[in-house]
Amino acid sequence: MAVRVEGVGKLYRIGELHHGAHRTLKEAVSERLLGRGRAALLAAEESRALWALRDVSFEVARGEALGIVGRNGSGKSTLLKILARVTHPTEGRAEFRGRVAALLEVGTGFHPELTGRENVFLNGAILGMSRGDIQRRFDEIVAFAEVERFLDTPVKHYSSGMYVRLAFSVAAHLEPDILIADEVLAVGDLGFIGKCTERMTAAVREGTTLIFVSHNPYLIRTLCSRAIYLDHGRIIDSGAAGAVVEHYLADVGGDPNAGAPPEAVLASES
Repeated sequence: MAVRVEGVGKLYRIGELHHGAHRTLKEAVSERLLGRGRAALLAAEESRALWALRDVSFEVARGEALGIVGRNGSGKSTLLKILARVTHPTEGRAEFRGRVAALLEVGTGFHPELTGRENVFLNGAILGMSRGDIQRRFDEIVAFAEVERFLDTPVKHYSSGMYVRLAFSVAAHLEPDILIADEVLAVGDLGFIGKCTERMTAAVREGTTLIFVSHNPYLIRTLCSRAIYLDHGRIIDSGAAGAVVEHYLADVGGDPNAGAPPEAVLASES
């Protein structure tokens, strides 16, 4: 197994609670006068607890592509942040075998004041590439991202599309064992989405494990052999990508052809 997730849960606290020595004298007196005892405080604490994920378990084999679908707020991004080690689970564990590259947000790992050229080296180093590896692949990275003209411009002047093209290109040329991607193609144009889809498909064919979050049903069905459906932090369906996407779209009333290029829609209707 390339990825194993066992009983993962993530708890967030809404707001801040004051306990014991952290309470002011005024708060302690008010609680006494209002009759707020320990039970009331525990009830207040429970009401402010939000489980973004609860009891999530799955495995992903080497060279397998797993899609993750669900409504906004279902826990998809929280799960990927745990897989990318950006945050730690409150309970359970996630294990990996191999080098991980994560694309969670546009421009993650980029410094706005540095140029595109400088950020290629910075981002590559963050993702685990040596300077020699980056230099050997530099021309390929830049050509794939299509930012040659702006290479020596600070990235704070880049559009969101330019950001994501460069970030994706660096991660794709890292050739990771495990690639984690969260809606990074949402801001790309159709031509670039096609290039990225081909790149990820080839990477999976060559043995890269892909974990991919998207609201685009076409991309999930195209890239992934298997999918899981998250709702309120729990897995409610898991299996073949097509069947899971169909379940998700039935629940949300989505268009099964959303995100598909015109030629793919015509083929499905013929």
